[in-house]
Amino acid sequence: MYAITLSEFGGPENMSWAEVDDPQPGPGEVAIDVVASAVNRADLLQRQGNYPVPPGASEILGLECSGRISALGDGVAERSAGAIGQSDGWSVGDPVCALLAGGGYAQKVVVPAVQVLPVPDGVSLEDAGGLPEVACTVWSNVFQVGGLREGQTFLVQGGSSGIGTHAIQVAKARGARVAATAGNPDRLQTCRDLGADIAIDYHDDVADELGKATEGHGADVILDNMGAKGLDNNLSALASDGRLMIIGMQGGVKGEFNIGKLLGKRGGVFAMGLRGRPVEGPGSKAEVVSGVRENVWPLVSSGKVRPVVFDRFSMADAADAHRRLDEGGVVGKLLLLNPDA
Repeated sequence: MYAITLSEFGGPENMSWAEVDDPQPGPGEVAIDVVASAVNRADLLQRQGNYPVPPGASEILGLECSGRISALGDGVAERSAGAIGQSDGWSVGDPVCALLAGGGYAQKVVVPAVQVLPVPDGVSLEDAGGLPEVACTVWSNVFQVGGLREGQTFLVQGGSSGIGTHAIQVAKARGARVAATAGNPDRLQTCRDLGADIAIDYHDDVADELGKATEGHGADVILDNMGAKGLDNNLSALASDGRLMIIGMQGGVKGEFNIGKLLGKRGGVFAMGLRGRPVEGPGSKAEVVSGVRENVWPLVSSGKVRPVVFDRFSMADAADAHRRLDEGGVVGKLLLLNPDA
């Protein structure tokens, strides 16, 4: 097969489309002929040498994919006639998408069967390649741990990003009041079009603007990808008993932490990754994927939540996609398409 390989850590120029050995499914795994993958910020960090691969994971970039199952490993139950999906097993030829620990920028990938999802109704196989990572990140942070409930206020920092565009839609569909930040009027309007009740320019004092819009309540749950840079303002934006979910470090890794402010709000701060979770067991990827299938996939199939795709690239041109994401201004996801699919 062909896959994107790295000659060394660094810039996109170190990425090339090269022939490598086909992966073979082990026990509990399935092989997928990849149709599409997607570019995530974590891929850029890995390319730069700043995001180590978990033990046993593929060194190839790519944390999600869509395609068709081409082989079943030992112990993977074959789907019975008329049944669809993970709980009933899988069959060769099934159209699927999957959450990966690596390996998505390739023509074939192997993945634990418990991390595989059916393609939601109404979504193309191609577009499904950009859903698993955002869906699992949002579900695990905002709902499983963050505990966002109907009627509560949710703030997503970076509402026009891949994560943000998905988070706005899911939170709104589940009955939350949604606030989102973005950096210019067009992207703020995109957030509103996706369902945000409150749109705030992140160049402004976000906590102050949110306070005005919520009559001083603030946000019950905040999803943040900036880390250190936004830490103090996020604490100011929290409602009493609020939860700050940190999923990225684009704004740095070290910042001053006002414990008094957090104590005064009885707040919680959580920093949660997805890639390094165990495959099965409490807090595992299997648990997250199951929650997505049960709670998020029906919203996608109904059209209440839709994939937001900014642009599509041949997988062989993944370096260009990395450059485009680095430039900024991407709304939603960048897809990588297998040129031979």
